[in-house]
Amino acid sequence: MISIDNLSVSFGGWTLFDQISFLINPKDRVGLVGKNGAGKTTILKLIAGLEQPTSGAVTRNADCTIGYLPQQMQVADTTSLIEETAKAFEEVLSIEAQIERLTAEIATRTDYDSESYEKLLHQLNDANDRYHILGGDTRDADIEKTLLGLGFKREEFTKPTSTFSGGWRMRIELAKLLLRRPSIFLLDEPTNHLDIESIQWLEEYLKNYNGAVLLISHDRAFLDNVTTRTIELSLGKIYDYKVPYSQFVTLRAERRAQQLAAYQNQQRLIEKSEEFIEKFRYKPTKSNQVQSRIKQLDKLERIEVEEEDLATLNIKFPPAPRSGQIVAEVKEVGKAFGTHRVFSGAEFTIHKGDKIALVGRNGEGKTTFARILIGETEPTEGNIKIGANVNIGYFAQNQDDLMDGEFTVYDTLDRVAVGDIRTRLRDILGAFLFRGEDVDKKVKVLSGGERSRLAMARMMLEPHNLLVLDEPTNHMDMRSKDILKEAIRKFDGTVVLVSHDREFLDGIVDKVYEFRDGGVKEYLGGIYYFLEKRKIENLHEIERKEVPTQSASPVAQSQGKLNYEQKKEQEKLIRRHRKVVETIEAQTAEVEKQIAQYDAKFATATEYNSDDYKAYDTLKQQLDHLMHEWEKAVYELELIEEGC
Repeated sequence: MISIDNLSVSFGGWTLFDQISFLINPKDRVGLVGKNGAGKTTILKLIAGLEQPTSGAVTRNADCTIGYLPQQMQVADTTSLIEETAKAFEEVLSIEAQIERLTAEIATRTDYDSESYEKLLHQLNDANDRYHILGGDTRDADIEKTLLGLGFKREEFTKPTSTFSGGWRMRIELAKLLLRRPSIFLLDEPTNHLDIESIQWLEEYLKNYNGAVLLISHDRAFLDNVTTRTIELSLGKIYDYKVPYSQFVTLRAERRAQQLAAYQNQQRLIEKSEEFIEKFRYKPTKSNQVQSRIKQLDKLERIEVEEEDLATLNIKFPPAPRSGQIVAEVKEVGKAFGTHRVFSGAEFTIHKGDKIALVGRNGEGKTTFARILIGETEPTEGNIKIGANVNIGYFAQNQDDLMDGEFTVYDTLDRVAVGDIRTRLRDILGAFLFRGEDVDKKVKVLSGGERSRLAMARMMLEPHNLLVLDEPTNHMDMRSKDILKEAIRKFDGTVVLVSHDREFLDGIVDKVYEFRDGGVKEYLGGIYYFLEKRKIENLHEIERKEVPTQSASPVAQSQGKLNYEQKKEQEKLIRRHRKVVETIEAQTAEVEKQIAQYDAKFATATEYNSDDYKAYDTLKQQLDHLMHEWEKAVYELELIEEGC
């Protein structure tokens, strides 16, 4: 479908790509990976025809259509959300107008046997056929389903696009792109502005899409779930692996080990050859051998090895200063802006050492709660009591006002670093993609992404016992995220994380608080436990709740059939969850009975028995655990029953 042949790109004597070639076939699912600056975005622009190579060619089939989503783009501010999204069907709308015009003209004609009348009928028939092929019949339903899948609400459909933030505007462009159904999607960081539910909806869409997908992403779980092939850009060359990202990482490590061994062997050969040349250069009897060695070195194709993976650096947060066991008590906290209530009823306790994730759709209150927690804004109801000796470190998405623009990158870290860590500042900066001359740049000339990475590097040098991190992995590549994840995992303080990156959260958090429909729900477990319990991995529940049935259309009939199958599964699920609730209730009754027996025994006891009291305490803990499990099981059962 698309052929990249001997492609080279050079800038002022510096070569970005050196005669790279590969094919993209129909239905390929390709992840494009490599270090920042390796040229991933340039590849997408070359394929899209937005840039031209220095040499080589990009060849596309005549019927190949391309849908390109850059990281940043402009969205029109003159229409509503639904009107702007409908622009994806420009050809359909044009054909629709043509059909109306032809139908009206035919209705006024009486020359049924004329050649011109027959020609009009043929034109109308062709227009109708084209209209059906392009999805004109299901246009409105497709628009609605796509917008809902990407996180928009029905009541927002008529809102002007000018009222949406930059992240939501990117979703509008993504919706238009998906609805155009091109032969190939070229997606540059498509998950940057999506929440977990929307990311999973997009995963399902792309996995089932009938065309090809070439995407750049630093979301490891997204790459694994969508792609089946990984192309790595490294040192101007490409390495093509017919596997998803996680398998690629293993194969790449093996390739790099082989590459490094070959490099070391070649370096020894070069060193010995140069020693020989230097030693016998001026001896006439060895002149032929010297010239032979010189020619051999000139012809030698030098092996290059990519810079060592900085993710192996052992960078840690400073030890957390001692704090009380209770870090924060959240009592019936809520927040409203005017008449708009964001959330209410948040009530939980953050204990020392907790690692907590705040998740939910954009706009449900995660960042607002984080700002309330650090004291940056006040709740409109309830209160938060911060524990003794709690020292908060806050990472916000906008760090511009936290750093002096006149200081260099290096000085920004040097001013807060203390102790032995000062000897490793350049390593830390390198881990966050500041290398070479980058460390001498002034903060005021950095991009937004660079400032965010610098702010995170700086936070890793300051002693805090509560870290509140709002989307800390935006603008980070895989290595930087791995470094940060390992640092958080080893941190002995308390962490509250707002993030949509499932792979990043996995293995870090042990509690999840979901902000949804104006409330906050607690899940005791990791991020994948939460996803499993919420039953949103395939988003069937969300589709049942949010996509209306349209009985008059074939699409609606197929949805009705699907809902019948889902209903059968739902009934099985309800029976299974009711059984879980009944089992926990039976276990609880048995434990309560044993506790009552001990209570009666203690009431008449004449001496202290330590074994009895230990058993009694164990039963109390078991009862607490069972009650918590019962609450979770009942809540999950209610969620499933509501979805029916």
